[in-house]
This record gives sequence, structure tokens and C-alpha cells, in this order.
Amino acid sequence: MYSFSEIMETISMIRDNNLDIRTTTMGISLLDCADTDIDRACVKIYDKVCRKAGRLVEVGNSIERKYGIPIVNKRVSVTPIALLAGVSGGDPVKYALAMDRAAHAVGIDFIGGYSALVHKGFSAGDLEVIETIPQALAETELVCSSVNVGTTRAGINMDAVRLMGRQVKAAAERTADRQCIGAAKLVVFCNAVEDNPFMAGAFHGVGEADTVLSVGVSGPGVVRSVLAGMPADAPLDEVAETIKRTAFKITRVGQLVGSEAAELLGTRFGIVDLSLAPTPAVGDSVAHILEEIGLEQCGAHGTTAALALLNDAVKKGGVMASSSVGGLSGAFIPVSEDAGMISAARAGSLSIEKLEAMTAVCSVGLDMIVIPGDTTPEVIAAIIADEAAIGMVNSKTTAVRVIPAIGLREGEELNFGGLLGYGPVMKLRTQSPARMIQRGGRIPAPLQSLKN
Repeated sequence: MYSFSEIMETISMIRDNNLDIRTTTMGISLLDCADTDIDRACVKIYDKVCRKAGRLVEVGNSIERKYGIPIVNKRVSVTPIALLAGVSGGDPVKYALAMDRAAHAVGIDFIGGYSALVHKGFSAGDLEVIETIPQALAETELVCSSVNVGTTRAGINMDAVRLMGRQVKAAAERTADRQCIGAAKLVVFCNAVEDNPFMAGAFHGVGEADTVLSVGVSGPGVVRSVLAGMPADAPLDEVAETIKRTAFKITRVGQLVGSEAAELLGTRFGIVDLSLAPTPAVGDSVAHILEEIGLEQCGAHGTTAALALLNDAVKKGGVMASSSVGGLSGAFIPVSEDAGMISAARAGSLSIEKLEAMTAVCSVGLDMIVIPGDTTPEVIAAIIADEAAIGMVNSKTTAVRVIPAIGLREGEELNFGGLLGYGPVMKLRTQSPARMIQRGGRIPAPLQSLKN
């Protein structure tokens, strides 16, 4: 039961502080769609996505009207397509086209799962899918792609890292006439999770049920507003406690929406992802939370410590509000999707090196960062390797989503529009890592992987 004051507080969060459900994502297993004939498999995929997710948007809209809680995105994630490609052979782009048709048919925002898991090597279908990622993302509108290149238990597949450096650049080049959007729909992971509801990295893990409904909640504006009401000299442990209590309230909204949506759709409730996901809108920024904690601007010395406090408090508060916490859970730092991050990058306060340090304590990694269009594939691969190493050694999920802005240089801006936002082209180091990247092979798993 909810008290009157709690209901009014939630209404205020929604009306004044941009609280929303960032996504309801239905995960759908495609294992029963595998077929030795790729055309038959594509028909099965289209039919199953339409059958299982056909009411996803309708149900989301009805919950929005019932509770007055905005649900910004309705999405689908599917089994990594490389698994089906290994059975069928043929051109994997056919799968991407079938996914895109199904996504348009059911009216969702994105569909994720044009993916491959290659952290320990390539099996049947993996290379074929990876090689076609740039084409698949260029020829579809709603399909998102991800590749997992490392884990704490397996180490880092540097052959895959080298290949992904080329594919990120190629994805940008193939969509240069559309703000290089192909690279914005492609994520390279270390320690990818099977129940992530956020794009572009969502896929439906093979350990999941046939279908599940998961939610991602977002409330950076709520957290900032609460902190703004605290005394300027409040100790940091009180700041953490306040964030924790606020995260509890935010997560409870997600639990309510996710449970009801799953019931109406006749599927299992999966998880609530606790991540604070920002937008370019004013008042909806993770960077502004860090500044409310006491930084002059995000990127200043102390940023990593402030982010560690925020991330930990969000998790502690959220886990008490739901018995089904999962996904990535914490605080996202996507540059182009966060008004405060954009301002800090423009001012030169926030560098890619500082962002990399921040990823050691937050939820994902180097996310939605625009880099010069003449960046070489080897440099992109080295960025991926650095981030994967942080994830591998720290036993956490890290990822890279960088967008080479073809034809643009440092200081210019790329504008995606909508939730993907806009961002300045950030400076990269010019020294070449090419000889290291060309070695290939594997970075062995760290000692802490031996936990059995």
C-alpha cells in the first residue's frame, strides 16, 4: 500500500524532475526459430517477435495512462543472432532485415541482438555476423548490435578487438550521410550481461526464459533535486544516505510498472535495471548530480570519487526496493546523452582519459563518445582493449560505444537528435598503438578469475 504523501511525492518526481521509465524491454528467445534454411528461420523470427511483442506498445501506453508515468521506450531484445547463423549459414544480414521488419510491425523503438559472444574465440556464425555488422546497421533502422570480446574468466580476445576496431569505423562510414548513426547502434562489451534492457547492448541470454519483461528506470533529475535541497556542508555519508533513499523510491516505481506490464503481457517479469540513464534534456543529467555533490564541473579532480559514491548508493537503495535487480544497474555516463557531460566536454573539463577513469567505478564504460572521423581502426581497437581490461580486472561490465564522426575534426559537433543527443568531437591521443593491436592473440584472464 502507498500512503497519500508517497503518491504525491512520486507525482512531483514525474512532473518536476523528469522521472520516467526509460524502457520496457521484452526479451525473446529465438532458439526455436533456428533452421538450416535461413529464409525459413527469418520467417519464424518475424512471426515470433510479432506474436510475443505485438501488444508491448499497447500495454506500455495503457500503464502510462493509468499511472501517469512516462514510458519513454518500448524495446525488444533477442537471442544473439550468431547462434542462429551458425545453424543456417547464408547471409546473416537477412536476419537483421527480418528483425527490422518485425520491429516496425509491432511499433517498438529498437530491437537488439544482432550480436556475437566471442570472448574466448570464434565459433560457427560468429565471424559471419561480425563481418556484416556495418552493412546490417546501415540497411536497417531499428536494429542494434553488440559483441562481447572479453570476460574475467576467459581474458580478452584481441583478434576480436582488432576486428571490432575496423567494424566500428566501417559502421560510421556506411552511415556518414546519417550522422554516422551505425556506430551509435553498436556496442563492444567485456563481461556482457544476459538481462540488460538498455540499447544498444541488449540481447536475450541463452540462460533466460522463453520471454521476459524487464524495465530500466531513470531519475537523475530526481536525485539532483533532492541533493539541491540539502545543506551545502552536509557530510558525504549523509549525501550517500539521501541518494540511497531516493533510489529506493525510484526503483519501486520500476518494480510496479514492470510487474504489471509482465502480467498484462502474459510473460515473466525479468529485472529492474537500476541505472540512472540521463538525457540531453535540462535537469536530467548525471553530470549535474556530481556537480551538486560539490564539483565545480564534471571532469574536475574528485569526479571519480563522486561517481563511485553515487553508483554505490543507487545500488544499495535500489536493491532494497526490488527482489529482481539486474542488468547493468548504477549510473550511466553517455556523453552525447547528458547535458552536463556535453557542457563539460565542450569546456575541456572532461577528457576521454577522465571518462576512462570514471568507468572503473560506474555501470558501463565509454558511451556515446564522438571521436574524430580520421581516427584509425587500430586506435579504436586500443580504446576497446583499454576498456575491456578495466572490466576484466575489476570483474564488472564495461563497454565501448564510440562514434567516428566522418568528415569532422576535434571541436566540431555531431547531432543525432532525440535521446541519442549531440556531442562535441573529443580529442584522442595521436601516438599509434598499431603494433600492439596487430599482434592479436589473447590477453590471459587475471589471477582473480580463479574462484572455483
